[in-house]
Order: sequence, then structure tokens, then C-alpha cells
Amino acid sequence: MAKPRLFTIGYEGADPDRFLAALQDAGVAVLADVRAVALSRKRGFSKSALRDALAQRDIGYDHFIRLGTPKEGRQAARAGDAATMQRIYCEEVLAAPDAQEAFEQLAELALNRPTCLLCFERDPAVCHRRILSDRLRKRGLEVVDLFAI
Repeated sequence: MAKPRLFTIGYEGADPDRFLAALQDAGVAVLADVRAVALSRKRGFSKSALRDALAQRDIGYDHFIRLGTPKEGRQAARAGDAATMQRIYCEEVLAAPDAQEAFEQLAELALNRPTCLLCFERDPAVCHRRILSDRLRKRGLEVVDLFAI
């Protein structure tokens, strides 16, 4: 039996149509938004607009706000300091009981439905979704990074 797949995607540099097509082509059933702030200056990627566009393609949307990166972590990521972002994320976010509960909910979802983690950064190596996907890989999921550009 094949391992369940977990996808990840960032919308940096992507346009909404290619982004949605990448999800649909991969067979994603649910987009798990792991941004702390589900707003975007980029058209089509704020929570409501994104949820509506996904619904038109029969893809679900779930916002895991408690798994988002705090402001200091986002600032470190923008500055190209992935190590500081990762430290902040692991020590301040994932150590919190409410984030641990959210992670368990995400794991349950991903083990049962084709799920894709969403954040901004195009490169998953410099994004907190890599930390999440590595932890989910240890739960038996195969991780596939999608790119929409």
C-alpha cells in the first residue's frame, strides 16, 4: 500500500490560476493554510478569496492559525535568516500546547485526505512548512513540494 502524500506549496511569485491548477493536478483535497496571518497583498491569496476559489475546484480549505510563524519569525525569514526563523518556530510555536493540538489535527487530516500545506515562501527549505512536513514525514507521509510558477 502506498504512503499517503502530503504536499506543500508557497504562493510567492505565483499567479492564482497556476497555483490552483498545481493543486488540482496533484489531486489535493484540502489546502491547510499554515500562515499566522491569512491576508495577502497578492490578489487571490487572502483567506476569503482563496477559500472561494478553492471551493470552485472542489478543494477544501482549513486555516491552522496556531501553526503560523509569529511576526519575529516572518521578519527573520524575509531577511534570509532561516535558522532564526526555525528556532523561533520550534521554540515558541511548536512547544505551545495549542500548537501541538493543532498539529495533531493537521496530522489526522493529512493521513486521511490528500492535503497541501500553504505558506508564502516559494522555497520550502526556508519556510516553516518544511518543519511541519518533516514532522509529518515521520508519521508515515510521503512529502511532495509543489511549485506554481
